[in-house]
Order: sequence, then C-alpha cells, then structure tokens
Amino acid sequence: MEPRRLSVVIPTLNAEHALAKSLAALDGARASGFAGEVVVVDGGSVDGTLNAARRASCRIVEAPTGRGAQLAAGADAATGEFLLFLHADTTLEAGWEEAAARFMAPPGEHARAGAFRFRFDEIGAGPALVAFGVRVRCALFKLPFGDQGLLISRRFYDALGGFRPMALMEDVDLVRRIGRHRLHMLKPAAITSAERYRRLGYARRVLRNWKCLALYYRGASPEDIMKVYER
Repeated sequence: MEPRRLSVVIPTLNAEHALAKSLAALDGARASGFAGEVVVVDGGSVDGTLNAARRASCRIVEAPTGRGAQLAAGADAATGEFLLFLHADTTLEAGWEEAAARFMAPPGEHARAGAFRFRFDEIGAGPALVAFGVRVRCALFKLPFGDQGLLISRRFYDALGGFRPMALMEDVDLVRRIGRHRLHMLKPAAITSAERYRRLGYARRVLRNWKCLALYYRGASPEDIMKVYER
C-alpha cells in the first residue's frame, strides 16, 4: 500500500539557519513524494527565514507569533491526510521515512499519534543525561514534547480539536488529549539544537522546564508560564 500523503508543518520565528538544516533532512522524503508538502508557518521573522523557506519551495503561511497559534494555522493550511509537526531547530534522523510509513500504513484512520526519540546535536555528559531523562519521561508517562515531532492523522487531529492558541505548553496540552495509550514512540531520533541548553546551562534549563510543566498542571496561565520560561 502506498503511504498516504504527508504534510510537514514547521513553525518559525527568526530561524533562518536552523530551518535550512531541518529542511535539508526532508529532501529525500520530498523528492520521493512521501512528504507531499512542507508548510512553514512564520510568526513575524525579521531575518532570512522566509527566504530560506522560499528557496526550499515550501508553502509559507503567516500567523500571529506563538507556537500554538502557528501550529494551528499550519494544520489548517495543510492538505495531507497525515500531519507531521516539527520544530524549526529539529532535524530528523535517517530512516524516519520508513518508520513514519509503517506507522501510517494500516488501513483506516487510526486514533493514535507518533513521536520520535530525543537527541541533542552535540555530545557530552549534559546532553546524554537530558536525553536519558527524556527517555524515562516518555517510557513512564508517554509525554513527548514538541521537539520530538508529532505524527498524527488529519482525522484524529481534527477529532481532538487540534492545537490551541497557547503561548506555551501547546504540545503538552495536545499530547494529554491524545492520551498515553494512544501515543506511539518511533525509533528514529529527532535531533534538536542544544543552543538554549548551552546558553543557560543544562541543569538550569531542565529545572526551568520542569517548573513550567508543574505550573501548567497546577492551572497557571500560559502567559505566567512564559514569564518563567523566558527568565
């Protein structure tokens, strides 16, 4: 069976260099027709992000700044039967197409979603410990974050109500609605930039992320969580 048409949705904001690398990893899937389109949803970039998207022949959609709103706008514009949401600073490991095709292959719309393993684009004790923590979190709680990608059928995405226009935690919000028993971890890695962790320090960045997650579960507003995230 031929895999169904896949749309890749990438939200961007001043992500020129990261986006070029992320798009290059999709070249094979696009050339084969597996990834029928790449939708870049820009939140007001002032660098060369849009030029990078044009050079790669992506569809460009403009949306209010904020990852939740941008992802929702990209999903609305996409035409694929399956959607792959991907951060601009994340590069998919070789072999992701085969894993995605197997996930998409069963007949009928399936009420489940897939996410990739997590890995940083640098090596060392800090990156290894964070990646191990992510593996534990995903194994115990089936709670991948947006930097691990999210593969989901259009029908299931629509049934869940899609991404909400949240300033932060839009990924956790949707994954909670998917439910842990309907979340499947794909073997290839989503290789994510370690820049933010290097800048702040791995331990401090992890602690800040967990604090934001705790605030979310306590019912704090996305705006209040964003204040903590950006400190």
